[in-house]
Amino acid sequence: MKKSLRYSFSLSVLFLGISCAQNAFAGAADYVYTPDVEYGEREIDFKFGTNTPQAGVGTSSGTSLGFGYGATEYWFTEVYLKQERSGSNDSNIAEWENKFQLTDTGKYPVDYGLITELEAPLSTNTPWEFKFGPLFQTEFGKLQLNGNLLFERAFGASDGSGVPYSTNFSYQWQAKYRWQPTLEFGFQGMGDMGKWNDWDDQMDQSHRSGPAVFGKLKLGNRQAIRYNAAWLFGTSNAAPNHTFRMQVEYEF
Repeated sequence: MKKSLRYSFSLSVLFLGISCAQNAFAGAADYVYTPDVEYGEREIDFKFGTNTPQAGVGTSSGTSLGFGYGATEYWFTEVYLKQERSGSNDSNIAEWENKFQLTDTGKYPVDYGLITELEAPLSTNTPWEFKFGPLFQTEFGKLQLNGNLLFERAFGASDGSGVPYSTNFSYQWQAKYRWQPTLEFGFQGMGDMGKWNDWDDQMDQSHRSGPAVFGKLKLGNRQAIRYNAAWLFGTSNAAPNHTFRMQVEYEF
């Protein structure tokens, strides 16, 4: 009964996202989602990222500070305050993120989850945004593989460019070798394809990938510091030349 309610609730959230979700590409501080949830865990989460732009394009960066809680065995909820900067323009944003673990970890060949995010603007002339999508994870010995499919739409305040909002598709992937708990290494990648049902021409798509490091430092009494960071290189014409992103979590 519990599992059927879990799936029904998650599917309801998914269909709600499809019906109400409307243009934004991945931010510099965006991270790769994983589907696992730890019941009762609390965390303070700090993220930072910056893009080294192409010639003639302004630098962009992002920071966020959040508090999260594992409310149930399959639901983790988190609230953030974020600041995004593009050139001389700043945007202040409040975000509510919810992650749902849809399968028991390791029970099936692939673990499944669902992510939803709602961004509310704290600055003028900034639209609301809604993001959702399925999360996938599998393991081969010490190798962990993740892949996520994400859909995002802005709504509310008009876009200053006058371009109508659309539902956009992006992806994330990650390959991590769990060498030891305090130091793991691998690669991450992210990409923006354009409209979910009408992808941009290849030269207008944004693809980024590069090396990443991960780790968890246990402090005792359920306390730990978890970190990850990546240096991503633009692999398409529309992508930033370089992106540095990092995340540090204090878990307790």
